[in-house]
Amino acid sequence: MWKRAIIGAATLRRQCVSSSVRSSSSSSISSAVDSMLLRSLKDHYLEVSKLNLPPKVGPPSPFTIVKGALDSNGPVLKRSYNDEEVSISVMRLASNDEEDDGAIHQLFIHVDVSKPGEKESLMFLCALYEDALGIHSVSMRPKLHHNAYLIIPSQYTGPTFEELDERMRDAFHSYIEERGVNESLFKFLQAWLYVKEQRNLLRWFKTTGLFIDGKEPATGS
Repeated sequence: MWKRAIIGAATLRRQCVSSSVRSSSSSSISSAVDSMLLRSLKDHYLEVSKLNLPPKVGPPSPFTIVKGALDSNGPVLKRSYNDEEVSISVMRLASNDEEDDGAIHQLFIHVDVSKPGEKESLMFLCALYEDALGIHSVSMRPKLHHNAYLIIPSQYTGPTFEELDERMRDAFHSYIEERGVNESLFKFLQAWLYVKEQRNLLRWFKTTGLFIDGKEPATGS
């Protein structure tokens, strides 16, 4: 979905430059390029703004949406489990399918389980699909605060998940399942990521256009 819009913008920009180079003086070339690029950015902004998003869905109970998550790179969902806090961050999982149309069929999620008074939390990196969830790794990391970036540790974080015996792997799957982390999260996180990607792309078209046009973006743009 987004891939088509981005490729289209790049193609139009090359066409703008090519046609302008065959034009007159350098100043008029620069003006023509700016004008055509601004028109291209506006056209693609309007195209992306009209894209149909998935129906709005809420997160599975008892998860709630982290305030401001759409405008940050931090956790999306959170919940309490006994004295623990469970938070979930999400990103698109890269596809090797050359015919990929930009649709989101698989997700990469970070599951952070923290306890009060502890400086570290238990971090699960998982692949999430509509009908399955697979754990990639389990590690102890510095506690993640809301709206914060993930911290890459400088010390040993444990064995790879495949190195664990089957019984331990099954036990870790049961551990996060008890905390509500399973394939039931997929529909919400998929829809949420579509909305976030659309907002990011619209913001990029707008701020890039304002920069080229020499205008200051409005606060909060």
